Amino acid sequence: MAQVVLEGVGKTYPGGVVAATDIDLAVADGEFLVLVGPSGCGKSTVLRMIAGLEEITTGTIRIGDRVVNDVEPRDRDIAMVFQNYALYPHMTVRANMAFGLKLRGVPRDEIDRRVAEASRILGIADLLDRRPRALSGGQRQRVALGRAIVRDPAVFLFDEPLSNLDAKMRVQMRTEISRLHHRLGATMIYVTHDQVEAMTMGQRIVVLKDGRVQQVDTPLALYDRPVNRFVAGFIGSPAMNFLDGRLVRDDGVALVTAAGTRLGLPGFTPPASALDRPVTLGVRPEHLAPADGDAGFTLPVQVVEPLGNETLLYFRVDDTDLVVRVPGAAVLAVETPVGLRAQPDHLHLFDPDSGRSLTAG
Repeated sequence: MAQVVLEGVGKTYPGGVVAATDIDLAVADGEFLVLVGPSGCGKSTVLRMIAGLEEITTGTIRIGDRVVNDVEPRDRDIAMVFQNYALYPHMTVRANMAFGLKLRGVPRDEIDRRVAEASRILGIADLLDRRPRALSGGQRQRVALGRAIVRDPAVFLFDEPLSNLDAKMRVQMRTEISRLHHRLGATMIYVTHDQVEAMTMGQRIVVLKDGRVQQVDTPLALYDRPVNRFVAGFIGSPAMNFLDGRLVRDDGVALVTAAGTRLGLPGFTPPASALDRPVTLGVRPEHLAPADGDAGFTLPVQVVEPLGNETLLYFRVDDTDLVVRVPGAAVLAVETPVGLRAQPDHLHLFDPDSGRSLTAG
């Protein structure tokens, strides 16, 4: 296995279209790193530059001890798994998995050993004589994974490999890929637009926007300490609530919105620099809770969404929706007034102009 290092890597297409700018990353040997962001943020471009499928415009890429800027993809010792399985329809599973090794002139006994071992790891040993058309989507993805495993590469690259699967199969396959990483101890870089995949699979996550790295951190650190509003809003489902206003201290701290709505925040101690100035308050749905006598403010519930293990309550503050997550079943009629209290240790403040966190520490 090997570490992967990107230093000042950028990509500009003809016509001045910038896809990535000043990407600095160090992926440790054996790490599972996830690149996540919305469509068009540059995550697949970064992966393809590591693979050598896109020529970099600036910077340096190292795989292990080698600078690979000018190294052909086939010589970078990487294996890539795409969203499209790219299996040869006329070949059996065995032949698909062995094809790349045959091209490299690997001895037949060694090919058979690697294919048998990979198929056993992935639970597809009984499918080796089938052709792709006789396989389900999940089975085809396992074959694509097996084709990568048999190469025994220094780095595995995944470009949204689960996007073509249904929701249940995606959950199963992401668990299997995580288990595979633990078993192989391989360096893996995984691209997805799905923040749930990123949170559940990555040891570290890189959040990208407009071709720039916004934050690199562990899943829980991203969730608890986002460095800007974009990261805070992208990570988490339902998304973090945001309310614009001005923080005032008058018998406790409160947020006063532009429309004049006052939302008390008992127990909250904001930075002194955030008082009496425009701010964006951020609070996750689970960090708001119905309260009685110690409520910071009261609002009528607009929508109730029972999900079995939890209930989502929707409120309205001026023209902004406010979502509250409560455990279990909450039986409430629409327009019922509900007192709400925010957990003071889980409130975030952002600069309304730059989006930078004022409380990330």
